[in-house]
Amino acid sequence: MLLVLWHSRTGGTEAMARAAFDAAVGEGEARLISADAARPEDLLAAGGYIFAAPENLASLSGPMKDFFDRCYYPLLDQIQGRPFALMVCAGTDGQGAIRQMRRICTGWRLREVAEPVLVLTGAQTPEAILAPKQLSDAQLAPCGELGAAMGAGVAMGIF
Repeated sequence: MLLVLWHSRTGGTEAMARAAFDAAVGEGEARLISADAARPEDLLAAGGYIFAAPENLASLSGPMKDFFDRCYYPLLDQIQGRPFALMVCAGTDGQGAIRQMRRICTGWRLREVAEPVLVLTGAQTPEAILAPKQLSDAQLAPCGELGAAMGAGVAMGIF
C-alpha cells in the first residue's frame, strides 16, 4: 500500500496530495492521511510513501515537522529500504523543505525513487501567502503522474 501523507494550511499541498492519491488508487491500494492524524503504525502498514508539505519561511511546515518528530524514533530501523517521493508547494523556492524531508528520510534509510514535485505559486505578499491556493491542472498533473507511478511501483513490488 502507498501512503500519501500531507500537511496544508492554504490548500495547495492538499490539492497536490489528493491528485497523487487519486492517481495512485487507480494503480493499487493507497491511503491518504494528514500529518496531524498520522501515527507510526500508519507508516509500518505501508510499502511506500509520498510526503507532501508546504514550505513556510524557507523551511518545512510546522505540522509536517511535528509528524516527523513524533514518528522518527519509533520507526527508526523499522522502515529502511522502503521507497519514497516528495512533493512541496512553495511561493518561489521550496528547496529548504525538500532538503529537510530528504535528510529525515535519509535517517530512516528510505529510498528516494523519484525527483521531488515542486509547485511554485509565486505568492510573495502576506495577503497572497495566506490566501487559499487554487492550483491549475498543469500544476497538478505532475502530482498525479507521481502518484500513479508510485502506486503502480509499490503494488507490483518494483520498488
